[in-house]
Amino acid sequence: MAHRMMANLSELRFEPVTRRIRCRIDGDTVVDTTEAMLVWEPRRIVPVYAVPAADIRAELTTFTAGQQPGLDALPPVLGPENFGIHTCAGEPLTIHSAGRVLDGIAFRPDAPELGGRIALDWPAFDWLEEEQPVVGHPHDPFTRIDVLAASRHVVVSLDGVGLADSRRPIGLFETYLPPRWYLPPADVRLDLLTPSDTTSTCAYKGHASYFSLSGGSPGGRDIAWTYTNPLHEVAAVKDHVCFYAERTDLDVDGQRTSRPVTPWSTPEEQEAQGILDLG
Repeated sequence: MAHRMMANLSELRFEPVTRRIRCRIDGDTVVDTTEAMLVWEPRRIVPVYAVPAADIRAELTTFTAGQQPGLDALPPVLGPENFGIHTCAGEPLTIHSAGRVLDGIAFRPDAPELGGRIALDWPAFDWLEEEQPVVGHPHDPFTRIDVLAASRHVVVSLDGVGLADSRRPIGLFETYLPPRWYLPPADVRLDLLTPSDTTSTCAYKGHASYFSLSGGSPGGRDIAWTYTNPLHEVAAVKDHVCFYAERTDLDVDGQRTSRPVTPWSTPEEQEAQGILDLG
């Protein structure tokens, strides 16, 4: 099923939602709707919300975007960044709200199935699903996360150097992704790691901070991460350290696992693996 669903990444996908969706800027409500849709443009792995124009409490005008990169110049899989890059036909829009001019943060896809709904740039707003603040991107109804205490023997190394050795990992199992092993800091060679300035936001886990290998080796940048204040659904991983299985050597119960190919692999690795067929 995962392969079948990933094979559709080259298409525009959408799903209606029944929850109330609101977005705000500096406390001003810009959207309040119960008629939103989740929309995935081609190549996008996470959705944005598209809402009826009638539910946008702001003026909309056409935005003349700069030259778009050709599809051949884009990686085969796109994350939630760079909303202004669109992979389907449509009209970029500017939102005028409370004296603000927000260029290009809205997009009306041509797809008639969306009923003229307008997709919105996620980082430009503060979002609520019902009364719950949501970060990162909208919650995907086809994604699940399970957090399980485990007794597996997990060893992480790189180029023969041990980075972690634990028999009390926490396994985080997320749809479409390889298992992530979160390890107690006492079982990690923290003396070999240096905190980096990199951060990221996950809609399901919260805000992560990263570690790089000490010494500045290119292959060791942002090799691991931790959540110091995770969302309550994954509270068990608090302060644990997780290493990229894509960038390290991982042994579980004495068996070396192959490095997975994911959106965090290089585009060349994704193409070689045939992670999707873009025609």
